[in-house]
Parts: sequence; structure tokens; C-alpha cells
Amino acid sequence: MAVLSIALLATSPTKAEPPAFGGWQCVPFARQMSGVQIYGDAWTWWDQAAGRYAQGFRPKRGAVLVFKPSGVMKSGHVAVVSKVIAKNIIMVTHANWSRIGGVRGQPEQDVTVVDSSPRGDWSAVRVWYDSNGALGGRTYPTYGFIYGEPASSQSKAHRAVPSPHLTGPSPDIVGAVIDSLS
Repeated sequence: MAVLSIALLATSPTKAEPPAFGGWQCVPFARQMSGVQIYGDAWTWWDQAAGRYAQGFRPKRGAVLVFKPSGVMKSGHVAVVSKVIAKNIIMVTHANWSRIGGVRGQPEQDVTVVDSSPRGDWSAVRVWYDSNGALGGRTYPTYGFIYGEPASSQSKAHRAVPSPHLTGPSPDIVGAVIDSLS
């Protein structure tokens, strides 16, 4: 995981300027990184996107993964998919997740997220937590992915929930991915 520098942000599809208040929140960061123009708490993005942006249950580079409110994460969370590694592993770029150097509000690039849902539909995930140097111990519920395209252009591939044959045991490639980041 790398903490994003302004130089890295400048190479993103949309330039993300650091906020005047000192730290990033996930919502304005995701909005600038993805181009999805939704406002309000992270958990409200899913319903706000309905009919406006294409939505679905398969990761795609540039899509916004929307987390449901859960535990102390009362406002939910949003993260932008930066890479699709495998059917059950993605990398996201997001802000205000890990405490980096003891400080919240930091952006992180290419953070590992693993689908831990029983049906392989990305309805529950585990996220790398920089402070622990490992996947976090909690499973977080999600709504799904918001794609940056209008809802009218949504294809069946995006809407479809992965078929049951994808839910069987898969090789542990998470370790290989994490090792490659070291």
C-alpha cells in the first residue's frame, strides 16, 4: 500500500486537490477520483445512484464500491476500484480508512479488498488495514458497485450476480498478491 502523494493524484483521471480542512473524507475523495457526482453520506450513494448511474455486483476498474453502515462505520464508506486482480480480489483507492502514522484522513492507493460473501456477489468484504499490515479482522457489508456510466447504458454483465459455480473454494492467491506488494 502506498500513501498517495499529490503527484500520484495528479496522474489520476480527475485531479484531487487536498482539502483545506486537513484530511480527506472518503466521499469527496471518491467523487473526485471516480467522477461519480453524488453527495451526502457514503451509505446514501447506492440509492442516489439508482436510475442515474449503472450499478451492479461485479467489480470494474473505476467503479465505486459502496459500503453499508456497520458498527462504528455509521456513515458507510466508498472506495474506487483501481484494479481487478481476480474474481474475488480487487484493489481500491480510498481515503480515511487506515490510520497512517496514527493519523486518519489519509488517502491510500491499491488497497487489497477480498470478497468474503457466501455467494461470491461482493455483498461482504474484508479490507487491508495498514495499521495491522494485514486484512482487517472484520467483514463489512456492501451494497455493490456504482459504475461511472449512465444507468441507460448498463449492460447485463454489470447487473448480473455471479453464478453459483463461482462460490466454490478458490486458491489462496491473496497471499501471493500481498507478497508481491512487499
